[in-house]
Formats: sequence, C-alpha cells, structure tokens
Amino acid sequence: MKPGVRAVGIAASDGPSEGDPSVLCGAVVRADRVVDGCSFATCTVGGTDATAAMETLLADLDREDVRDVLVAGVAPAWFNVVDLSRLADAADRPVLSVSFEESTGLEAALREAFDGDALATRLETYRALPPRSPIDVNDETVFVRAVGCDDEEATRVVDAFTPEGGRPEPLRVARLAARGARRWREREDEDG
Repeated sequence: MKPGVRAVGIAASDGPSEGDPSVLCGAVVRADRVVDGCSFATCTVGGTDATAAMETLLADLDREDVRDVLVAGVAPAWFNVVDLSRLADAADRPVLSVSFEESTGLEAALREAFDGDALATRLETYRALPPRSPIDVNDETVFVRAVGCDDEEATRVVDAFTPEGGRPEPLRVARLAARGARRWREREDEDG
C-alpha cells in the first residue's frame, strides 16, 4: 500500500458512569503514520447512539481521500453497539471493526446488563454484524469484522496500518486523542 493512503480510525474514551458521555475521536492517519486530521463527537455510555455519533464524525471530517474506516470494537461506551453496515453505507467505503482479544461474543454480557426493548435493540444490531476473522499482524492476533471488503483486503488494510505491535495506527491515535479530549472535558466540567 502506498505511504500516502489514508484511513480513519474511530475510538472511544468512556465517561466514569452510565449516562455520561463517551468521547469519540475520528483520526485520519496515513499508512506512513502521518496524522492528517481529527474530529470529535460524543455518544452516551449505555446508550444506542454510537453509530450516529460515528456518522457525524465522518461527515465532519468530510475526507474523500480516506480509503477505509477502522473502528475499535463494536460496543464502545458500555454496549452502545455499532451498526457496521449502516456506518459503511454512510461512509461509502469499507468499515473494519478491530478488536484485540479473543471472545465468545457479547450476547451473554448483553443479557446480563439489559432486558426488554433495550436488550432487543442491542441484540438485533449485534446479531446483524459480520463474523470476526482472526488476522495475524506483527506476531499478534487481532479480530476483524469487515463490511465492504473481503477478508483478504481487510488483512491488507490492517497490515498496512500496523507498522508495529498489534494496534493499527489510526486506532492508536484515535484512542489517545479521545482519552485526552475526555479528560479535558471532565476538567472543564469541574471548573464550571
């Protein structure tokens, strides 16, 4: 992949309790590790608005030069499950959800945390997600759900944007920026 190819990484930093905002960052990063833009949004911890917040991030960035969207996991902000197909439609490009641990899935945890309509909504979105595929990168394994590209292309994207370790650079940068923005917001709220 050429060094100037760009991807957006989207990661969240949750607030301290349910109902608090989780700060999302969309970071545009080139394959050669140059950061080329950021945008921020919030979604509700324990809510169902993560997909809409991510759509807002992408619209605010308004970057036609971005080839792929990488999302850190599928349930940021305490089970605020992301609809990857809807996000791929809004982005009009492939979306890859990357997670970093083996898992038997979220259904049991969702059932433990929610019931009624809240559970049904999350289960419907979760069950519509594509399956996870393991990808080995730099002696580590990540797990990817891909919408808009096949597993071979997903592997190429993850490899191209992961120069070291197991976390693709757009997600690493987005996570750091989201954490910094959340801490700033908390200090601003404390200072009144």
